[in-house]
Amino acid sequence: MLGDGHFGKGYSTRSTALLGVGLLSAATLAFELSLTRIFAVAQFYHFAFMAVSLALLGSGASGSLLSIWPRSGTNPARWAAGFSLSALGSYAVLNLVPFDSYAIAWDGRQVLYLVALFGGAAVPFFCSGLAISGMLQADARGLHRVYAANLGGSAAGCLAVLPLLSWLGAEGTLAASGAAGLAAAALLVQPEAGGRRAPARVAALAGAALLTALAVVRPSWMLLRLSPYKALTQALFAPDARLVLSRWGPVARVDVVESSAIHVMPGLSENALIARPPLQAGLTLDGDNLQPLTAISPDSDLARELAASVPEAVIRAMRPHAGRYLVLEAGAGWSVLMALAGGAEAVTAVEHDPLVVQILRGELGDLTHGLYSDRRVRVEVSEGRTYVRRTRERYDAIVVALSDSFHPVTCGAYGLSEDYRYTVEAVTDYLARLEPDGVLVITRWLQSPPSESLRTLAAIEAALGRRGVAAPAEHLAAFRSLRTITFVVANVPLTSADRAAIRSFASSRAYDLVWLPDISQGEVNVYNRVPKPAHYEAFRGLLADPEGFVRSYAYDIRPATDNRPFFYHYFRWGQMPAILQSLGRTWQPFGGSGYLVLLALLAVVCVLAIALIWTPVLVTSASRRRSPVGRLRCVALVYFSMLGLGFLFVEIPLAQHFILFLGQPTLALAIVVFGLLLFAGLGSVTAPRWQLHTALLWLVLAAVATPLLVRGIFAIALGWPAPLRAVVAIASLAPLGLLMGVPFARGLALLERVAPGLIPWAWAINGSASVIASVLAVMCAVSWGFQTVLWLGAAAYGAALVAVAALSDRREMQPRREASAARE
Repeated sequence: MLGDGHFGKGYSTRSTALLGVGLLSAATLAFELSLTRIFAVAQFYHFAFMAVSLALLGSGASGSLLSIWPRSGTNPARWAAGFSLSALGSYAVLNLVPFDSYAIAWDGRQVLYLVALFGGAAVPFFCSGLAISGMLQADARGLHRVYAANLGGSAAGCLAVLPLLSWLGAEGTLAASGAAGLAAAALLVQPEAGGRRAPARVAALAGAALLTALAVVRPSWMLLRLSPYKALTQALFAPDARLVLSRWGPVARVDVVESSAIHVMPGLSENALIARPPLQAGLTLDGDNLQPLTAISPDSDLARELAASVPEAVIRAMRPHAGRYLVLEAGAGWSVLMALAGGAEAVTAVEHDPLVVQILRGELGDLTHGLYSDRRVRVEVSEGRTYVRRTRERYDAIVVALSDSFHPVTCGAYGLSEDYRYTVEAVTDYLARLEPDGVLVITRWLQSPPSESLRTLAAIEAALGRRGVAAPAEHLAAFRSLRTITFVVANVPLTSADRAAIRSFASSRAYDLVWLPDISQGEVNVYNRVPKPAHYEAFRGLLADPEGFVRSYAYDIRPATDNRPFFYHYFRWGQMPAILQSLGRTWQPFGGSGYLVLLALLAVVCVLAIALIWTPVLVTSASRRRSPVGRLRCVALVYFSMLGLGFLFVEIPLAQHFILFLGQPTLALAIVVFGLLLFAGLGSVTAPRWQLHTALLWLVLAAVATPLLVRGIFAIALGWPAPLRAVVAIASLAPLGLLMGVPFARGLALLERVAPGLIPWAWAINGSASVIASVLAVMCAVSWGFQTVLWLGAAAYGAALVAVAALSDRREMQPRREASAARE
């Protein structure tokens, strides 16, 4: 039994209250992760990471309210129930508010819709934060245990959400998180007069049962509404279109649309003599990137005619006897179909989404004529990078399939998404798996002005350089159709026979040459004519002086690397005048640059963070007629804000970087957050045994060493089986996580001895600084890479180490008058 000061008189046992805290924390993390999936599917990828910001914003706001009104946290069960109800309300707002990101530059209403969208989504985190921070305040002497329950429960929520997304979908997972919140409320119920608590508990458990049923049944009114600009939405506009399949999986939501209007054959030659196009259905991932499911056999005459008229046919022109193909990111199978129809004897198709493979071997097997069950096809469910690193086989040809839709470079909506297929390290790995005379074929969309093609070329040039090639220009060729550009890369210089074969192939299919080692200007811009051969001129400039050309180009075309894998980010600050001039005049999301979303969001969260931190100070100081700024408050402000910055500067780049290692964003985020929170929870339990200076010093050193540790782990274990990689990832986070759990708990313990009235304010500071860090970390990663962000995290913890000297010295920082004011 706990006496006064340990969760108050209302809790019969410490374990019940801690279990309630853990369950509510698990529900909150499950809600946060399901929200990232909902934002990614309903809108676009760059909305997904904002769920992290919203979670931290709600947490910071709860600390601010508790600082102003301490009694607001005395009924955590009520706030836990509020979390559940507001979680459902936030989903209703997201689904009903007609937000249009493409119109925000000229339609003022969209700004209000966006505020409603994000404001509604932040309320559940506010309620959860108020319940947990109230528990911390109620048990100041045992707050390290409450903090450990919070972190441990959050870690459990990260793992639970992975199977739930596959079983229940994002909508059902969100409802399940609400059910868990009500179950937590039942555990946290305090007795009424006379000691009764049964009615409230029964009501909470009944609500939890209802939400569980809702999660399982998922009625039609709960289904997610997608942006009108998603490929799935667009495809369903066709008169005869019908949605034949929609299923959530561990990687993405998979939808299949049947329509006579679907014709997707990337790079098909203008000279293709086809009487009529094949019947195709469309497969989308997260409602976007429509891929063709083609209803023809690879042995049919139509398939052979198509296979002779696509860019990949250059392989057969150069290497007539090439028999073993590797198709990376095979998706719905178009490139696999073309390889078989073109004469490949054996095709290894690597696809990262197990649900796609399951569907093509199951429900849609007949439509695709058993493509993924063909005896000549071996399907590997794996990330392309992982498979290439794991296998020891060599191939005559490696094809990096064009599995994503065309996204204009001026759009910027995908600039924040990681893509490890086209990094320098990826191309280096591909080349290492070729036979001595093998060829690598990469096809990308043609952009104007040149951007994707130049970044791809820069990565190829750098990869060849890493393999010891002195003259990369001698090892590659490129040609274009009206909408695509194809690269042909070899480990050995292209021979005169290779060059002749490519010239003949391009001429017969009406493809325009962009690069050959001995190309002349008269050979370019012949068939698909444009006013100026911009791609040829840019290729010639980049291959002549790679560093100088990349540095001076109008767009950021630095080659993507595993440290900075943002293939679609081309923003430079020099573009700002043109972007600002186009605001309100172009039909693009956010006026033409996804990066500006971050900039605008950073300004907003800075204002909110300042308000959340200083409002409690000003309100309480005004009511007591004391100075709002004192030495104690200043030191606490620096210390807890640096902890907030440091934690997120470590967590976010690791979650993004581990996408390469673990295979997909949701899994990487869940595993990294699970590992850090689990070990941070263990660290907070051991916090009383640590000297704070020592823990912070070791934490700084660990954060500095983490980039080197991660690089070594990736080099050794990237090709290992997925379950083993997950275990390795979690284990690798143990030292860092344990140390990250100590400073916050120890800092609160110091405040409890010196000025317990400042504990809610410390919670507000930490949450508010974390909001800023969640945006700033992404901006820094996009510009400078993950390693830089991790080192900034180390610097933040270093600043906390400097501040802790003052925080821990009571004689210096506790003037009697100030301390008494803080306690009041």
